[in-house]
Amino acid sequence: MPPPLKAAAAFGIAYRPMTDQDLPFVARLYATTRAQELAATGWTPEAKAAFLDQQHRAQHAYYRGAYTGAEWLIVEKAGEAIGRLYLAQGDEALLLVDISLLPEWTGRGIGGAILADLIAQARKERRPIGLHVEKRNPAQFLYRRLGFAFVEDKGIYDRMEWRP
Repeated sequence: MPPPLKAAAAFGIAYRPMTDQDLPFVARLYATTRAQELAATGWTPEAKAAFLDQQHRAQHAYYRGAYTGAEWLIVEKAGEAIGRLYLAQGDEALLLVDISLLPEWTGRGIGGAILADLIAQARKERRPIGLHVEKRNPAQFLYRRLGFAFVEDKGIYDRMEWRP
C-alpha cells in the first residue's frame, strides 16, 4: 500500500504502480541520478549511454530479485511521471528502497513531503524506516532533518534509520 497522500498531495502528487511501459522513463530518471558522477569521466556520450543502460538494468534486476513483494511506484504530478518511489515492507520495518525525482522537480519540497507522508505512516504503525544513501548524496541532509540517523557504514553507502 502506498504511503498516504497528505503532505505530498499539497504539491499535486499522486502515485501509480510502475509497469513495464515505465522502464524507459525509469531508465532516463536513473541516468539523471548519475549525470554528475559521469560528467567527470571524460567518456564519450555513447560510452556513458552504454554504461547507464547496463547499470540501470543491473539495478532493476537486483531490486526486483532482492525485494520481492515491494511496491514499485511512479510519482506523478498532473499526470506526468516525475519520479519513482520503491518501498518494501518487512516484518518489523519499512524499507525505502529508492526515491528519485527528475532534477527539475528536486529542491521544491516534494521529496520532503513524500518522506513526511511515509514517516506519518510509519509513526502510525509504530515501525522504523530504513534506507541506504550514498555518502556524498545531498539527500542525507534532508534525511537527517526529518529524523533519520546514521546506523551503519556500508562502504559507499550509509545505512540510516528513522524510529518512531
